[in-house]
Amino acid sequence: MMENQKIAVIGGGNLGVAIAEGLLQSQAVAPQSLWVTRRRIQLIQYLEEKGIHLLSDNVHAVKQANIVILAVKPGKINEVLQEIKPHLDLEKHILVSVVTGVSLVDIQEQIGKNIILFRAMPNTAIAIRESMTCVSSNNATEAQQHLILTLFAYLGKAVMIGDELMAAATVLGACGIAYSLRYIRAASQGGIEIGFDAETARLIAAQMVKGAASLLLETGHHPEQEIDKVTTPQGCTIVGLNEMEHQGFSSALIKGIISSFNKIDHISQNYKS
Repeated sequence: MMENQKIAVIGGGNLGVAIAEGLLQSQAVAPQSLWVTRRRIQLIQYLEEKGIHLLSDNVHAVKQANIVILAVKPGKINEVLQEIKPHLDLEKHILVSVVTGVSLVDIQEQIGKNIILFRAMPNTAIAIRESMTCVSSNNATEAQQHLILTLFAYLGKAVMIGDELMAAATVLGACGIAYSLRYIRAASQGGIEIGFDAETARLIAAQMVKGAASLLLETGHHPEQEIDKVTTPQGCTIVGLNEMEHQGFSSALIKGIISSFNKIDHISQNYKS
């Protein structure tokens, strides 16, 4: 448990609520140490039944907490930063942004003070505490980095990266959820064609992907090591893999990742302009 930590989540949308609920479910913090804000507070009223404090006042929430998580939409971040920056205490607060496409430099310029600042990019699996969260900071101590990594480790796995890699992390770790789900959908459709009903095909495909990912995470092996174990000479696996590669499987995936990266880079440039 993260003792003595009081956390305010500014922006009770899907991501902000997922963070708050994940921290509560994992017992990282007690409910009375969590504040969530939203203008239309009635939309998240159920959180109050779990003991989480709900507010429509961002400033009041900031004053209660020592860790402030910004989970607003990119178009709202400047407005919210201007609202809360007079109340950010250099000695008390750590500010964590999970806002897509807004760099540490952009946020620091808006704040105008050298507050301890982090940027984090989780993915939607944070809702079940299985997120891959990439975290960056340009002014935090090792102890502060450890604190924020520990916070997001309660919600899955977390790793520190340079802020210049955050756009790439967004594509690989967050957009990647959609890529993986699209593979599962396609595999399920193939399963139906070879004889399974839709529900069984989806179960087999999803559990297979979960198992494949767990193999790499548990063993630390390169994917090809595990591929070699199931590609026997003249077997059905290698025939299927080769046909997928002939049809551009790996190439299409790589091109998709690069296209997403170029798009997010374009969004970031538009924000700066």
